[in-house]
This record gives sequence, structure tokens and C-alpha cells, in this order.
Amino acid sequence: MTSSASLFRTVRFLPPRPAAVALISLFALLSGCTAVGPEHRVPDVPTGQGWLSQPVGDVDLAALAAWWRTLGDPDLEKVVDLALERNLDLRQADLNIEAARALLVRAEALSVPVVAANANAQRRRLSVNSPEYNPQRSPNQTVSDAGLDASWEIDLFGSLRRQRESAQASLQMSEADAAGLRISIAAETARTYFTLRGAQRELAARKASVDALQRIHGLVRDRQRAGDLPVSEVERAQSRLDQARAALPAIEARRQAAAIALGLLTGGLPESLVSLTTSSGAELVLNPLPVGERADILRRRPDVLSAERKLAAATADTGVATAELFPKLTLSASAGFRALGGSALFDSDSRRGALGPLITWRVFDGGRVRAEIRAAEARQEAAAVGYEKAVLTALSDAERALNQYDRSLQSITAQETAVASTRRAAETTRRRYELGDTTLTDTLDAQRELTDQQALLVQFKTNAASDAVALFKALGGGWTPSEKPGLSASRY
Repeated sequence: MTSSASLFRTVRFLPPRPAAVALISLFALLSGCTAVGPEHRVPDVPTGQGWLSQPVGDVDLAALAAWWRTLGDPDLEKVVDLALERNLDLRQADLNIEAARALLVRAEALSVPVVAANANAQRRRLSVNSPEYNPQRSPNQTVSDAGLDASWEIDLFGSLRRQRESAQASLQMSEADAAGLRISIAAETARTYFTLRGAQRELAARKASVDALQRIHGLVRDRQRAGDLPVSEVERAQSRLDQARAALPAIEARRQAAAIALGLLTGGLPESLVSLTTSSGAELVLNPLPVGERADILRRRPDVLSAERKLAAATADTGVATAELFPKLTLSASAGFRALGGSALFDSDSRRGALGPLITWRVFDGGRVRAEIRAAEARQEAAAVGYEKAVLTALSDAERALNQYDRSLQSITAQETAVASTRRAAETTRRRYELGDTTLTDTLDAQRELTDQQALLVQFKTNAASDAVALFKALGGGWTPSEKPGLSASRY
């Protein structure tokens, strides 16, 4: 008995006929030579000229990509870096990118011939009345078959090419969405951190006021014991002191809530960053920001890029739908062995083979193809409108954030002057009270005014820090297109 290997060596297939070679070559030339449907074009959306607030200077892209490092707070840098490394939403976005990348590989594989190996053995009994029945053989038979089957769809009208374009654009859209999420996570982490530090500074100001009121209370009590003041003045001073102390727990709760929120943003337990409440952050460096040209933000904003890539995918999908109007050509081939019984399976006489094209054409389908084309065109138009909206939203965000940040810096400057003046007035009133030249009411009012102005300054600084974050975000800060090689195929 001959081994299977030796049997394979005895098999000789005839070389391909010239006509078959010519036919295959013609199909290969036809493949991808044209693609029906519209070509992607980025809508021209006017961006206007200049900024309303007239900022100056060119934006520093390197600094913009990691803007949290420019504010002079090491704790802020650590927290934001930790969030970008461990945030669970960002990890989900990375997995979505992996899924989109796999779909792109699948779309690219559609243009590659599919080859499948098969082998089977079937025990059957033929009907003696069937045309297959041969009286010279037993109706009980074993049929063995082994071989290779191949099929190749020829992309005559660009359906497969459009599917690849759609998958590529969808991958880039996922990457842009992930970049946008990165910006949002960095911004939300920084804002939450500023809320924590703002609550700390307000708490410090309120505690300083409590200490001052306690000193006033002691002074009033001493003068009451000396017979210079009635008991009602002591009670009034005690009331104001109690009110100041009552405001502290709410501020402490706000500080604790911000620390817990930071734990979630950084992908940790709620208590993982509570230690920040016991440390004092650095004083932020808040200066006017150069923002560059108005139209430049469109190349940096991931939401604009995502909208443009969504339009590209929708345009390609329209081409896929349009290709259904035209014939589809599939080249199929098979080769192998087929025999009755297993012993003769690999004999040269058991060879089988087939080669030929298959053409399919949806000649009539009740208008389904044209309805699918209309639906794809409507989605494409909606995506174009979405892109225009994304551009205008980006410009509006930047203008609003720029104006708000500029006003916040002005408010800080004015409020610092107000606090200095109020502090001098409160100190003068306190000294006059010690000398008996003014009333307790004036002294308490002066201290209350100082406390309120100090708290307001803390609030202005916290708001300005948040406004700076909003401006960085509006400018597309937190990433650069070069960080995402997958986006390089787009017009950006």
C-alpha cells in the first residue's frame, strides 16, 4: 500500500489554459478601476477674520498639548497625568479603537481571495430508481472528497473600495473621539482639582476670620467685665463668631467631595486622593494666553476632526449603496479529488477541478436599492450639517472662553485691590474699637466685609482657573494631531 505522501507526488494537474490566464488577468485589471458614488469633499465653512477679543501671539503647540504643566502646580500635573493614564473611560475608548481597527482589517480582507480547504467522507445508499444508480455497483457507497475551494469578488464598481474607505474613516473618527475624551478628562480633572484647592483657600480665609472674631469676642468680654460694655455686646460678638464657625462644615464637605471625585477620575478608590486635602497646592500662574489664528483651532479640535471623518464614512457608505445598482462579479475555482471509496481518492483519475465567473445583478427588488441609496445620501447630508455645526461650535467655544478668561483676570486684579483696601479698613476699625472710638457693630461689620471680600477673591481665582481650563479645551489643548498616527491619512 502506497503512503499518502507518495500518492500526492503522483498527481499531475494540467497547466492553466492561456484563455483562463487571460481571463484572470482581465478581471484583475478591472478590479478597482472605478468606484461609483460621490468622492469625499470637506465642506467649506467660513471661519471669519480675527478674534473679537483681539488676542496677540502665536500659540505654543508643545505647551498646549500638556497645558496643565504650564500652570506651575506639581500636584496638578501629577493628578492630570494619573487620570490620563488610568481613567476608565479612556480605557474604554482605547478598546473602541481596537474594535474599529479590526473592522478595517476585515474590510481590507474583502478584496483578497478566500481559499478554503475541505475534506469529507460520506456513507450513502442510492435509490435504485434514481438516475445516479448503476446496476453494476452496489447501491451502498462511500464517497470521499478532498480539495481546495477559492472565490474572489472582483471589485468592478468600487463597492469593496468604498467599504475600506468607510472603515478607515470610522477608525479615524474613533481615534478623534478618544482624543476629545482625553481633553475632556484632563479638563474635568483640573477643574475638580481647582475646586478642591479653592475650597481649601476659602476654608483658610474663613478660619482666619473665625480667629479674628474670637479675638474681638475676647476683647468685648474683657471690656464687659470691666463695666465698659453691656452683656448684650458680648452676646452679639458671640453670635457673629458662631455664624462664622457654622459656615466651615459646608466648605469642608465641598473640599472632601472634590477629593472623592478626583479618585474616580483617576481610576482609583474614592479615598485614593483624599490626602490632597491635607496639603496646600502652589499658587497658580494665570496669564493672558496667546491663541494663534482663528482658523487654526479647526486643525486641533478633535470634535471637528471627528465630524469630518464621520462625513467621510457617510460619503463612502453612499458609494457602497450605489454599487448595489451594478452587477457583481465573483471568480471561483476549486480543485481536489473525489472518488468512491477511500483507497482511490488520490489517484490521478480522481482529480476534479472547476474555474469560472459568477455574475449576480439585482435586476428587480421593488426599489430597495434606490431606497437604500436615498437613505445613505440623507445620512451623508446630515453628516455635512454636523460638520458645519462642529466648526461653528468650535469657534463659538473659543470666542466665549477667551472673553470669559480675559474678564476673569480683570476681576482678580480689581478684587485684589478691594481686599487690600478692606483689610486696611478692618484693621483701622479694630484699633479704633480698642481705643473706644467706634462701636462693636462697626468692628464686626468691617471684619465681615473683609471675610466676604477674601472669600470672593478665592472664588474669582478658582473661576479664573476653571476659565483657563475652558480656554485650553476650546483651543484643542491636551493632545496634538501628531500624537495619533492613524489620523495622518485625513486632510489634517
